[in-house]
Amino acid sequence: MPGHHIQIPDAGTDSASHFGIHHPEASRINLHNPLPLSAAQEAQVKDLYYKRVRKLCDPEIKEFAACAKGLTISATWRCREQRHKMNSCMVANARPEEEDKAREEWFKGIQERRRKKEEESIEVEKRRQEVIDMTRRKAEQEKAEAESKKVVESKKSWW
Repeated sequence: MPGHHIQIPDAGTDSASHFGIHHPEASRINLHNPLPLSAAQEAQVKDLYYKRVRKLCDPEIKEFAACAKGLTISATWRCREQRHKMNSCMVANARPEEEDKAREEWFKGIQERRRKKEEESIEVEKRRQEVIDMTRRKAEQEKAEAESKKVVESKKSWW
C-alpha cells in the first residue's frame, strides 16, 4: 500500500513478538505485516473499509438521504448542505488508519471463514453420501423387483 512502510523483523525474532502481538494465533497471522493479498482479498478489505467509513458517517448519510428522497436532479442544489456534510465526513474518515483497521478485521475473520467453509464442505459431503446411499438402495430395490418378476414369470410358464 502506498505510504505504508513494511518493517521486517530480525531473523532471530518471530514476527509476533517483534510487533508486540500476544494472541494465540499470532505466530501464524501477523496483522501488522501480512503477506500481500490477492486482488479478490484486497477487494474484500476495501469493502470492509468502505463499510466502516459509511458506519462512521451514518447520521450524515441518513440526513442527506432524507433530504434527497423524492427529488431527482434538484437534489444537487436543494440538499447541497447535507451532501457537503456527508462528503466531508466520508473524506475525514477515509484515513489510512481506517483501512488498516479494516485489514485487521479481515485477517481476524480468516479463521471464521475457514471454519464456515469446512462446515459447508462437511454438509455437502454428508448430502453427497446420502444421495449415493439412496441411489444404491434404489438400484438394489429395482434389482430385487426384477428378480421377483422373473420368478413370477417363470412360474407362469406351463413348462
